[in-house]
Amino acid sequence: MDLSQSQSSNLSLGFITHVSPVMTAPNRSHIVDDSIAFQIDSRVKDQSYPVTPVPLQLMDKQTKENGKEGGESADEERDVEEFRILGHSMCIKRKRDTDATSSSSSSKSFRATSSNENLLGLESRRNAVRAWGNQGLQAADPDIFEIMEKEKQRQYKGIELIASENFVCKAVMEALGSHLTNKYSEGAPGARYYGGNQFIDEIETLCCKRALTAFGLDPENWGVNVQPYSCTSANFAVYTGLLLPGDRIMGLDTPSGGNTSHGYYLPNGRRVSGASIFFESLSYKVDPQTGYVDFDKLEERALDFRPKILICGGSSYPREWDYAKFRQIADKCGAVLLCDMAQISGLIAAKECTSPFDYCDIVTSTTHKSLRGPRGGIIFYRKGSKPRKRGLLLNQGDGSDKYDFEEKINFAVFPALQGGPHNNHIAALAIALKQVATPDYKAYMQQVKRNAQALAAALLRRNCRLVTGGTDNHMILWDLRNLGLTGKNFEKVCELCHITLNKVMVFDDNGSITPGGVRIGTPAMTSRGCIESDFDTMADFLLKAAQITNSIQREHGKLAKGFLKGVENNKDVIELRTRVENFASLFAMPGFEV
Repeated sequence: MDLSQSQSSNLSLGFITHVSPVMTAPNRSHIVDDSIAFQIDSRVKDQSYPVTPVPLQLMDKQTKENGKEGGESADEERDVEEFRILGHSMCIKRKRDTDATSSSSSSKSFRATSSNENLLGLESRRNAVRAWGNQGLQAADPDIFEIMEKEKQRQYKGIELIASENFVCKAVMEALGSHLTNKYSEGAPGARYYGGNQFIDEIETLCCKRALTAFGLDPENWGVNVQPYSCTSANFAVYTGLLLPGDRIMGLDTPSGGNTSHGYYLPNGRRVSGASIFFESLSYKVDPQTGYVDFDKLEERALDFRPKILICGGSSYPREWDYAKFRQIADKCGAVLLCDMAQISGLIAAKECTSPFDYCDIVTSTTHKSLRGPRGGIIFYRKGSKPRKRGLLLNQGDGSDKYDFEEKINFAVFPALQGGPHNNHIAALAIALKQVATPDYKAYMQQVKRNAQALAAALLRRNCRLVTGGTDNHMILWDLRNLGLTGKNFEKVCELCHITLNKVMVFDDNGSITPGGVRIGTPAMTSRGCIESDFDTMADFLLKAAQITNSIQREHGKLAKGFLKGVENNKDVIELRTRVENFASLFAMPGFEV
C-alpha cells in the first residue's frame, strides 16, 4: 500500500525511534532499542484506552539479485510484505510462532549448558582438593621424600650413641603423624579458646594421669603440665611463672655438665641463654679432681648469691644426684628446688636412678631421650599443703600454707610463652607413658644401664680416661685429651664412619674450657636390641676411630682446614665405615622397616 498521498482522516500515522522519543504524550511509550514503532494516533482520544505502539522490523526490498538462495520456503516468502512510505519502498516481516519457539528453546539450551558447566566446574574443584589432600609424600614432594629416605638409611646403617637421642616405637610415630595435628587447642582441658576440643581434652587429661602414674606420684600432692614444646621451654616457663626479670637462679656450670637453659655466660661475658638474658644466673661447678659436684663450694656460693631457684640436674653428668644435699642447701638460702631430669627421666621412672620427687619442689624433663617418647617437654609441680619446716624462709607457715606453683606455671606455659599445644605430641606422649609403666620398659632401662657399664668397662680396659671413672646411668664422658685429640675432630671422624656421638667441654685443673671430650649414651642402640657384647664391639670401633683421628692430626694438624682435607677419601675411614654399616644392619629399627 502507498501512504505517500495526503488523506483526510481522524487518524494519523507516526513513527517513533529510540532517538526521538515522544515526551509530550504521557500515554506514549519509549522504545529503548533500535527498532521503529508503528503507532496510530487518533485525534479524538479516549484516555481509558491507551494506544500501544507496535514495533516493526524493516527490511530492504528483496530482488532477484540479492533474494533468497536455495532453501527458503514459500511460507517464509508470504511472511514478508512490501509497502511504500513517503515514496520509499519498505518491507515488513511478520514474527512467526516458530521464531519464538526457537528463541525459547535456544535460551533453555544455553541455561542448561551453563548449569552443566557450573556443575562440572564445581566437581572438578572438589576432585582437585581431594587429589591434593590425599597425595602420599612420595607423590606430593619427591624431593623431601628422597631426603627422608636417605635419613632412614643413615639411622639404619649407623651406630647411634648420642645420649639424648632414641628411637620411638611405631605407635608413637603413628600418633605424631596423625590428624590430631589439625586441631587448635589453646588453653587447658575444659577451658579452651576454641570449640570442638572435647576429644582433645580427653587425650590431654589421660596423658596427665599417665604421667603421674609413670613416676608413682599422688595426684593430691603433684600436678603436671604436658604442653611445653621442649625442656628448655619447660624450664623457662618455671622461671617466668615464679620469678621477676632480674631475679636469681643457680645451676650447674655448662662445662661441668650443666645445661645452658640453667643459665650460662661465655668467658667474654656474653649471655648465651634466655635464662641468663632475662634473669641473673650464677653457676656452681664440679670438683676438677673427681668430676662430682662440689657441695661445699655450692653451699658457700648459694648462701652468698641467694638464688630464688636452685637447679639440680644436667646434660652431661654420669653419676647419681644427691638430692638430699640440694634440699638442705635450698632450705638454707630460701630457694625453690628445681630438678631438670631430662637425661635420666626414663631411669627414674623405672626406679633405676634415685628419684628427685622426694626432695624437689618442681621437676622438668624432655620426653624423647631415655623416656623414649616424642620430642617435647613436661613440668611436674607440688600441690597441696607445705610441710611445717622448709628452711629459714618457709618454716614460718603453720602447715596450712599451700603451694602456689600450679596456677603460676600453667599461666606461664599458656598464654605467657606458648600458643596452642601440639596435640599429636601429647597423644604420642600418652602412648609412651603407658609403656613406661610396664615391666617391659623396666627391663629395657635395666639393659640400658648394663650396656652403659659394659661400654665404660671396655673403654677403661683399653686405657681410656672417663670423667668420674665410670657411670651410674645411661651415659659416659670420655676425656680424649690424654690421647692428644680434640672432641670436635674425633666427632667428625666418627660421623664419617657412621657413628654419631657429640663433643662436650671438659673442665680441667686449670679452669680452662676445651672441647676435649665426647659424650656417649646407650638408649638408642639398646632400643635396637643391642646387649653388652655388642657394646664391646662398638668400643673397638671407637678406638679405631680414635687411632684414625690421631693419624690425621699428626699429618694435617688439628686445625679444621687441614684436618678436613686429611679426612677426604681416607682409606681407613672408608674401611671402618663399611665395618660399622655391616654391624649396624644386623639390628632391626623400631617404628619402621627398611
